[in-house]
Amino acid sequence: MGSDESRSQRRVGLDEIAAYKRKEVAARKRDTPVSELERRIAALAPARSLADALRRREADSIRAIAEVKRASPSRGPIRLDANAAATASAYARSGAAAISVLTESRWFRGSDDDVRAAKAAVSLPILRKDFVVDAFQVVEARAIGADAVLLLVSLHPTAAALRMLLTTARSVGIEALVEAHDERELDVAREAGATLIGINNRNLATFAVDRDLALRLIGTLPRSVVRVAESGISTREAVVALEAAGADAILVGEALMSSADPGRALRRLLGDPGADQARSNTATEES
Repeated sequence: MGSDESRSQRRVGLDEIAAYKRKEVAARKRDTPVSELERRIAALAPARSLADALRRREADSIRAIAEVKRASPSRGPIRLDANAAATASAYARSGAAAISVLTESRWFRGSDDDVRAAKAAVSLPILRKDFVVDAFQVVEARAIGADAVLLLVSLHPTAAALRMLLTTARSVGIEALVEAHDERELDVAREAGATLIGINNRNLATFAVDRDLALRLIGTLPRSVVRVAESGISTREAVVALEAAGADAILVGEALMSSADPGRALRRLLGDPGADQARSNTATEES
């Protein structure tokens, strides 16, 4: 087994990932000044609104952020040969409201080019999902074409630190999905002024998944907040329960990317009866 594969299979925690990311970002800052990123941003069209794409009106069905994800620290390789543009297009055809793109390269095997490819392929908002440890990355996200950026309360545990990043996001014209995984982190997100909040069922310190966490906590957030349930969502029943609990959207990656047909898997989660029919027809043809 090669060293890269061994590294992907080994369990790592958030602290290790963040330490590696800080070194990587320091090098990026030396290579590309913020002034250059700002020059690129000035040439871009206005960002697409993730909040508008996800917010449910009273009679609306739950939305989905579908994720381009080749690997993860907890799972290792998932679909290493995934093409970001083709995957994003399949998601868009299958009912996704937005696309999440992993750009972390060491453990998730993503890249900034994946954001660019997905952005060019679909008209949906693109969320850059990475481990943001510095405001530079927020500006960088906009410069590579992302419409929104993920911010982890676990990495910015005070409202003041999180508020600074939210201010940076607004200054470059993008939104931020602020991710929490317990009640304390939700309080920090709200105190910082976050209006787009994800509840992650996965504990990023241990990578253990509590599939009911978002279900329990969604209702503690006011309706003025766009509420997203993340991680460990793999069945239609789970999606129905989250919709009933008041979630505006789900963010799903692994369950889709590990499927033989990610687009069809998304349609099943969203309750498209044609998805199972298509699978049944394929099975009949192959038998």
